[in-house]
Amino acid sequence: MNHDSRIKLWLPVIGAVIFVGGMWLGYLLADGDTLTPGQQKLNDIFRMIDEEYVDEIDQDSLIEMTIPGLLHNLDPHSLYVPKDELERVNRDLESSFFGIGIQFQIMSDSICVVEVISGGPAERAGVMAGDRIVAVDGKPMTGPKITNDDVFGALRGARDTQVKITVNRQTSAKPIDFEITRGEIPSVSVDASYMLEDNIGYIRLSKFAANTYSEFLQALNSLSNKGAENYVLDLRGNTGGLLDQAILIANEFLDPYRGIVSTKGRNQLDDANWLADGTGAFADLPLVVLMDEFSASSSEIVAGAIQDNDRGLIIGRRSFGKGLVQRQITLPDSSQLRLTVQRYYTPSGRCIQKDFTRGSNDSYETEIYDRYSTGEIFNVDSVKINTEDIFFTMGGRKVYGGGGIMPDIFVPSDTTGLTSYYFSVANAGLLQKFAYEYADLNRAELTKAKTVDQLLGRLPSQEVLLSAFIQYAKSNGIAPRWYYINNSSKLIVNQLRALIARDILGMNAYYQITNSVDPTVKEAISQIRKGVDATIQSSVNKKDDE
Repeated sequence: MNHDSRIKLWLPVIGAVIFVGGMWLGYLLADGDTLTPGQQKLNDIFRMIDEEYVDEIDQDSLIEMTIPGLLHNLDPHSLYVPKDELERVNRDLESSFFGIGIQFQIMSDSICVVEVISGGPAERAGVMAGDRIVAVDGKPMTGPKITNDDVFGALRGARDTQVKITVNRQTSAKPIDFEITRGEIPSVSVDASYMLEDNIGYIRLSKFAANTYSEFLQALNSLSNKGAENYVLDLRGNTGGLLDQAILIANEFLDPYRGIVSTKGRNQLDDANWLADGTGAFADLPLVVLMDEFSASSSEIVAGAIQDNDRGLIIGRRSFGKGLVQRQITLPDSSQLRLTVQRYYTPSGRCIQKDFTRGSNDSYETEIYDRYSTGEIFNVDSVKINTEDIFFTMGGRKVYGGGGIMPDIFVPSDTTGLTSYYFSVANAGLLQKFAYEYADLNRAELTKAKTVDQLLGRLPSQEVLLSAFIQYAKSNGIAPRWYYINNSSKLIVNQLRALIARDILGMNAYYQITNSVDPTVKEAISQIRKGVDATIQSSVNKKDDE
């Protein structure tokens, strides 16, 4: 069975669980005898407001304002999406959109083109990395109030529609106009894919969108062709997305009939259990999955399946703990209700969802910050584990419930080089701005480099680059503080090199440089060298000895 057929096989089942259209609030149209006392009270309140309130009120607008508060008292993930916000909310999960094909950053109150997507409309029109967009369709697009949504709204649009952008370019004394025809632009999920070492392939996923699996499989095959025999899957910061994509990715690494994930809710007829179908092409190769406190939902499904089947090692920190399943219900006015109807469970039976107090979402949303204040992010002994909620992997290793996926190997958050000076320049966006301007001024020379090593060879020494940045920061209002600069120097220089490399060579180059000093990536390489299966087996043996 080919991969396209497999995707088609999964989708009807997944769709039945996750994306079910319907109508809500129908009880408002029913006879009064069928309403509960609370529903009748709500009707009475709206009737009295309509008839007696001092000012005339648009009841539809009042209902729109009331619905979010109603859902707030259910759980942290049930959500109402007004129809005019639907496109924005769905944007990240789309497999593609129609636009001009650039990646940008807003710096110094202007839109800086960081990368021009190869083969896209902007590239064909002549737009270059380093250009600064100053107007779209004659409307100025600069200033402190410009936002990412403003840029998306101006540059995206229907297929084959025209948009005119005006850019400033360093090599041109006058602004340059481009007439661009919008086209289909893929929404990329694979941030980076490259060889860490001779036989270790690395893939970083940013989300689980409609095309994530196909991108991921392409990256796997490309790395395999380059000699990869071990894989590192980086899910740090990946907040999840579509369930079917997580299932398909986990399936690639699992033997037939191994559990992937199950969902359970009040309606048992809707409960589901997904198993590997035996067509995974990478089921025998060593695997390490990287996670942190921002890895959630679909990321946790993949990690839970790998861990519970003793298929690979999870390295990093305890994941977020988002295990509630939302059913997407389209309402009559095309707005949407995303109502929690089930919970996710790993193959061992663990519920991924962390605890929450109904109607108190503030504490739920700040729980991640609490991990920092309690020391969990920095010390494994501070991690809160429910030792009474015990489960067992296929090989008999103990794993625990209570929300999120606890890694097999804990790596604390790296605070090396983090000083008040670093935070000052980072929070002001000066690292990105300096790197962009340096790349822009030296683009003709730097673009001669085709690899990261070649690029680094064309950059100045650490001392020269750091000195130039300190002067740049000073000119932007941040005075040198040499004690802190000395402590942060390696971090600052590495960040600058990575950001310059991103602007010249793309995201792969950025991660090649940052990962070279990343403790979690280093631990992954170390475990692969030792033998992933051996580490897992030693954990099983340790359990047997207890």
